[in-house]
Amino acid sequence: MAGRTYDDAITALNSLQSNFAIVDAIKKSGGAKNQQAIPEMIEWCKKLGYEPSEFDRLNLIHIAGTKGKGSTSAFISAILTQYISSDDQQATSKGVRKVGLYTSPHLRFARERIKINNTPLSEEQFAKYFFETWDRLEESARVAGIDPSSPGTKPVYFRFLTLMAFHAYLREGVDAAVIECGIGGEYDSTNIIVQPIVSGITSLGIDHVGLLGSTIEEIAWHKSGVMKSGAKVFTSPQPESALEILRKRAQQKGVELVVAQGHPELKKGTSVKLGLDGDFQYMNANVAVGVAAEFLRRRGVEDVPSYTANEPLPEKFRKGLEATRLGGRCETRQEKNISWYIDGGHTLESIRLSSEWFGSHLVTDVGKKQPRVLIFNQQTRDSVALARALYQTLAASLGTEQPFTHAIFCTNVTYKQAGYRPDLVSVNNNASDVANLSVQKTLAASWQDTGSNAETFVFATIEEAVEFVRDLAGKQLPGEAPIKTLVTGSLHLVGGFLDVLETKPGQAAE
Repeated sequence: MAGRTYDDAITALNSLQSNFAIVDAIKKSGGAKNQQAIPEMIEWCKKLGYEPSEFDRLNLIHIAGTKGKGSTSAFISAILTQYISSDDQQATSKGVRKVGLYTSPHLRFARERIKINNTPLSEEQFAKYFFETWDRLEESARVAGIDPSSPGTKPVYFRFLTLMAFHAYLREGVDAAVIECGIGGEYDSTNIIVQPIVSGITSLGIDHVGLLGSTIEEIAWHKSGVMKSGAKVFTSPQPESALEILRKRAQQKGVELVVAQGHPELKKGTSVKLGLDGDFQYMNANVAVGVAAEFLRRRGVEDVPSYTANEPLPEKFRKGLEATRLGGRCETRQEKNISWYIDGGHTLESIRLSSEWFGSHLVTDVGKKQPRVLIFNQQTRDSVALARALYQTLAASLGTEQPFTHAIFCTNVTYKQAGYRPDLVSVNNNASDVANLSVQKTLAASWQDTGSNAETFVFATIEEAVEFVRDLAGKQLPGEAPIKTLVTGSLHLVGGFLDVLETKPGQAAE
């Protein structure tokens, strides 16, 4: 490969995406192919030159769950960075020196997935570790007498990035790494972890049914795959049937399971103001505090209370929770005449939470006639069910008032002329559906069936949706309240939306 820049790395990375036909086949197999994920990942590790046990040097924290696992991971990372020691010798036994955070998906840039001390890898770092991983795999193919450019000599997109993250963290001297599962837990590519220090399981719900099953009990079984003997596990409160599965799996594996809830300082109205908006984030914060406290105690840090003791939070914990940032999760941005409310919601539970969060900002608007806009897409899951849940949740909180005056359904394609920005290219969607706006047209029709009297619009790109709202805002009279616009659904939509806002900014709020 001639080029070695960040852009070259992204082009090569995109070539590892599974196309729609492959993804669809895995779903239709009922997840059977997924059972080979861990053995295959172990082989990829060896081809890269590692045994999975070598990653234990990173002092790993493993986080699974259906919703909230990204926020929880971000809270943990932010807390741990408060304990960074400038003394390398001290950090080897107490506290930490460098904190890795591996999450997915990314919003604008692929390098966002691999962070150190809450900062994404630079373009130079990403390209360096990408091509080191790429080259090692190609050399392994050559040694085996295989053409390194032939199919099957590299793992698919997520697996490659997982291997690359572990490699980068080892090379960078990371000594605490928070690893978020991709899908599930038992067969997730990240579950090559041999011995984590501590693990966490956030709120469970129905998602990825083709791979994980259609019941909460099946989901719980998969997520509990991150449990490893000798590592305590903290979980959010769960439905009793799911919690029973977690307890049973914990007993089988000899793991102590703690339900993290009810810390007196981690609820609405206390002096701890979380850096992530939304009342539900306090539930994620409870898990994060339990996990972080256990990790630090295991690292020999003194004056870190046991979570179960409900003792006051150390000041560094409070600072970490308040400093946490995670784009596209209950995020608000202001432009002239527009308030953007941005939150990815890809499951029924998460879309209801997004709706409740947005609804909390509409309380003062009831009875006022002013535009409210929805921008929505969910290209691969049951988009109609998600959109209906969104409407029903907001309608229930607003009574007879309509949640939106305008409802926009667009694809995840970023721009009219340039198409996807390189980091946001996706080939695992049905290209025909995207080109024909099939999902969007179905959404627009079903939205009208909910009882909404909002005007509905279908756009081929995110850029066009943003332009529509800005044009609408341009018609506002002086002194009128900003147009409140909810952007929700796919995180791919949210990422593309944020890219449009950053690349083509509107007028600043006055």
